[in-house]
Amino acid sequence: MKFRAPAEVLDDHLRESQHGTVEDDLARNYAEDLVVLTASGVFRGHDGLRQLAQRLREELPEAVFEYKNMLVEGELGFLEWSARGSGAEVEDGADSYLIRDGRIVAQTIHYTVIPSNG
Repeated sequence: MKFRAPAEVLDDHLRESQHGTVEDDLARNYAEDLVVLTASGVFRGHDGLRQLAQRLREELPEAVFEYKNMLVEGELGFLEWSARGSGAEVEDGADSYLIRDGRIVAQTIHYTVIPSNG
């Protein structure tokens, strides 16, 4: 795989999050020994991220995401996002990323699910 700058990795991850599959995203953008920190605990590796992706699909069925702000500085990335799903929404999504050698090696994820009428 050719070298990709952290901004390219994050852009590809966001495209896959919107239009692709979790498996393609994992294969291209995430290190196998990934660590993800969330309010509900520490998740490790591709299986940990699969669990988190499934949880998000359950909490926000049929979600449409809006990326509000993306910053990349060196190996660090930051994303603010919101989402609207069937019966729930998120206004305060915030993820941070550590990207090395063309892969996301660490991530933090924070969001609050709010029940909605939509």
